[in-house]
Amino acid sequence: MKHLLRATLWIAAATFPATFAVAETPLDRTAHPYIRTTGDATVSAKPDRAKLTIGVVTQAAGAQAAAARNATDTETMLANLRHALGAGAEIRTSGYSLTPTYTNPRNGDQSVLSGYTASNTVEVTTDDLANVGKVIDAGAAAGANNVRGLDFLLKDEAPVHAQALREAALKARASAEAVAAALGLKVVRVLSAEEGEPQVIRPMRMMAMAPGANAATPIESGNIQLQATVTLTVEVAP
Repeated sequence: MKHLLRATLWIAAATFPATFAVAETPLDRTAHPYIRTTGDATVSAKPDRAKLTIGVVTQAAGAQAAAARNATDTETMLANLRHALGAGAEIRTSGYSLTPTYTNPRNGDQSVLSGYTASNTVEVTTDDLANVGKVIDAGAAAGANNVRGLDFLLKDEAPVHAQALREAALKARASAEAVAAALGLKVVRVLSAEEGEPQVIRPMRMMAMAPGANAATPIESGNIQLQATVTLTVEVAP
């Protein structure tokens, strides 16, 4: 885990020299001196869920032929995916299209209709990350020729987010106490605590085609990083 820390000092001018900044906020109504600090924390966690977008793209001279071929190939792909995934996985259609295909003559003449392209994609959700490579291979063996996305997720980000918040808050508090002590002051109470916009850094998709027919496509899930920021405002006194 890695932690970053930023600190900003705000002291009410009514009590201390004008060299300190004065914060024009509702907290100034009582004219109490305060210190505001910011703590950042990053917590890493192993993903426990994967989402894969995989599909079939077919082409034919006619729209009906392209659609019919796509339907047949998609059914075969789905059967293989269900077999590879087993119970507990989810498969849902994420997109379908049937579009004309044109060729552009080199002499600049008008484009000519050359056929139709049908595309059917499904989103696969599985909690068996060790099986993702085999799932991709099962789809490819059944005619899948369009793997558009592979994302690794956490089924429940709340515990990891809470841990990052705790660490960020502790860093902000420690910073406030350190600044107060350096000025001969002490922290009296917490006036406010604000959470910054959380950030989730997902691992880059690492995927390579299998070197042989009997080897599964290698997949590396990496780690997910959750970043939290807490801005703490504390009242200080001599």
